[in-house]
Amino acid sequence: MRKIFIFSLVFIFISDFTYCQTVKLINKSDSGYRGIWYSNQPSNDEYVFKYSGGLGTYPANHYPFSIYAPEVDKTFFCYGGTDSEGKTLLHMVSYFDHQSGMVPKPTIVMDKKTDDAHDNPVMNIDSEGYIWIFSTSHGVSRPSYISRSKKPFDISEFELVDASKLENGEEVPLDNFSYLQTYFVDGDGFLNLFTHYDRDVIPGQNSKPRRTISFMTSEDGFHYSGWKDIATIQEGHYQTSGIQGSKIASSFNFHPILEKESGLNFRTNLYYLETTDFGDSWQTAGGEDLLLPLKEKETPALVVDYESQGLLVYINDLNFDAEGNPVILFVTSKGYESGPKNDPRTWRTARFTGTEWEILPMTESDNNYDMGSLYIDKKGTWRVIGPTAKGPQVYNTGGEMELWTSKNQGESWKVKSITRNSEYNHTYARRPLNTHPEFFAFWADGHGREKSVSRLYFCDSKGKVYQLPIKMNGDFAKPLRVKPKKSKN
Repeated sequence: MRKIFIFSLVFIFISDFTYCQTVKLINKSDSGYRGIWYSNQPSNDEYVFKYSGGLGTYPANHYPFSIYAPEVDKTFFCYGGTDSEGKTLLHMVSYFDHQSGMVPKPTIVMDKKTDDAHDNPVMNIDSEGYIWIFSTSHGVSRPSYISRSKKPFDISEFELVDASKLENGEEVPLDNFSYLQTYFVDGDGFLNLFTHYDRDVIPGQNSKPRRTISFMTSEDGFHYSGWKDIATIQEGHYQTSGIQGSKIASSFNFHPILEKESGLNFRTNLYYLETTDFGDSWQTAGGEDLLLPLKEKETPALVVDYESQGLLVYINDLNFDAEGNPVILFVTSKGYESGPKNDPRTWRTARFTGTEWEILPMTESDNNYDMGSLYIDKKGTWRVIGPTAKGPQVYNTGGEMELWTSKNQGESWKVKSITRNSEYNHTYARRPLNTHPEFFAFWADGHGREKSVSRLYFCDSKGKVYQLPIKMNGDFAKPLRVKPKKSKN
């Protein structure tokens, strides 16, 4: 079949000049699975960066990276990949075939022309089986794109979507969005939560951008509603979301206004709101109606005031129990820098009981960006998979992966080591939508303090770990089982 190359010319105005970029979808199989290595904010100490490592499934505010499709018995997944030299971010798509136990060579959808893992893709699958790739951006310095598979449940070829949004009653190009989380509801379409960057809105600091969390909807994936802001408190927010049936919910923190530095590194407080009517109205967990956007930090959506406790908040995941009550998994710490001075980094759960929020500690780890996922089955068993054990690069992002289990709603936990004595830190264990027990969590590894190769992994619900092949000779291969290594001592 002749390859079809699709070009899109996108103009974004930055300051007083025009930024122009042409994107060409690659639609080519790669020779194996390689993740992107990325670092952020040098710290000029032994830990080197605020966070860093193999971040192909970063950040917690992107979702989902994988979806199980029962129609074809495959778990499709995307990730931030890279070329053989690790120089650029490639948006990659593949699948795990539960019948054969094999994976194909991954498809390179596009070169994002950056090495910033904030531009990692997320995916969705609509009711007809078409695979949608949302190519995000970090702020406004690069364009965002949407592409769709040419055939249902097929990763061989994608085409660029000429997406639009409503702005002042007119359709304009939808060419920029950050931190996207996408959900598809049968009969309604797409509801996407995301962030946009606004300037001239922070009092006395007009040049500083506010991270405004918002949502937009679309019946067909091509034409989107206007952007509807969720919260605009002080310097903005990071949100992490979840879905159960028709209920879509967001949990978020906020960045306080600070006079001498950015509030970005001082994220705090825990908030929650939900919609059951596709964004027409939003409520607290207890059902109290909320008027959006939320503008004040004291609001009925506030779950816990951590600002008054001097604690920062990093939200990992949001899930629901069988009764539809939300459970939030998050980490608190005393400061943003890597290293022991900001211990303890406490993993906590916030469960809405039906009348109030119950906050319980789970464990501790050694970096603010130690991110894991929360699973709740129909019997009420909770599971968490995350890098909660110290890794080879101590106090850097990630560590050794562990499987935690609770049968009493987080009051007590049992833990099982699933990686041990690894070469690099394991990072960002991500929960698929419609999770299949054979592909339960998806993540990457990488050196915590210096640029390295990054491998990609998944595990099953019992904690058996498999590595995706770095180099493939044929079109299909079986992932390699990785058993926890025994200590040499």
